[in-house]
Amino acid sequence: MNARTELPTGTDLLAEIDRLRRERNAVILGHYYQKPEIQDLADFVGDSLDLSRKAAATDADVIAFCGVRFMAETAKILSPDKTVILPDMDAGCSLEDSCPPEQFAAFRAQHPDHIALTYINCSTEVKALSDIIVTSSSAEKILSQLPADQKVIFGPDRNLGGYLMRKTGRDMLLWPGVCIVHEAFSETELLKLKAQHPNAPVAAHPECPAIILDHADYVGSTSGILSYASEFPGDTLIVATEPHIIHQMEKALPNKNFIGAPGADGNCNCNICPYMALNTLEKLYIALRDLSPRIEIEEGLRVKAKVSLDRMLAMASGTVGLGDLGPLRAS
Repeated sequence: MNARTELPTGTDLLAEIDRLRRERNAVILGHYYQKPEIQDLADFVGDSLDLSRKAAATDADVIAFCGVRFMAETAKILSPDKTVILPDMDAGCSLEDSCPPEQFAAFRAQHPDHIALTYINCSTEVKALSDIIVTSSSAEKILSQLPADQKVIFGPDRNLGGYLMRKTGRDMLLWPGVCIVHEAFSETELLKLKAQHPNAPVAAHPECPAIILDHADYVGSTSGILSYASEFPGDTLIVATEPHIIHQMEKALPNKNFIGAPGADGNCNCNICPYMALNTLEKLYIALRDLSPRIEIEEGLRVKAKVSLDRMLAMASGTVGLGDLGPLRAS
């Protein structure tokens, strides 16, 4: 093994990551679903869009995105002049995989009178095929701004789309994708856990199936769940989303007890995202050292994808209405 392939370990590894962070003028982003050791060294910890926007606002030359591929691509869309690296390029997403661009394009062509309201958990190509991107926190606000008679395709998450339909009464045509992490929660095991902790509320992400959301006291995005954790009056909270978010809760609220909702085996560890888990400190070190794997997006595609993201940001801010955004595809 030569010096190039020998990796530092322990505190030396952390010191080398810090050294490379400074030398590369890099900002390290850690999603809430990353391992605690990655969250603890990140410059920013958050959800996917918030992280991309914070990185864009820095003077960093390099964005090291510890998350999954579509998140790193979003960072590149918003920061085309920065180098964006992902520790493991195989860190994908089941929602992205469920919605191949060519199939989504064909589906759109079959429904030309529909606009596409698309969850941010999708590829750059699908963003470019969409009219408006949404996040779990902005989707309801943006949907409420669309004319009542406007037909809507919502993808790729059928669970989030179904939740929005039940909450708003709005009919939408749903793409049949799911998040494998949130799909793995067990209603039977959740009810057992609630019986053991009868006073504990349940906070759930809207990517969960309806049978889980029906038992939730709060439904919201990752940032929303974190806010709820600090606000609920009890001392124990059951959390139905990827369990690594609990690390942030325990750091901020050490006097409260947080329990991950279980899967069919009664264990919350079966709900760890296998894609997020691909990122490690060692891979982060190599990515910073080699500036690779690197996210590259063809400029024409990036510009098309940014249109749907810009529409989301404008509508979510409440300062720009739909009529100010130009014609949508179904107009």
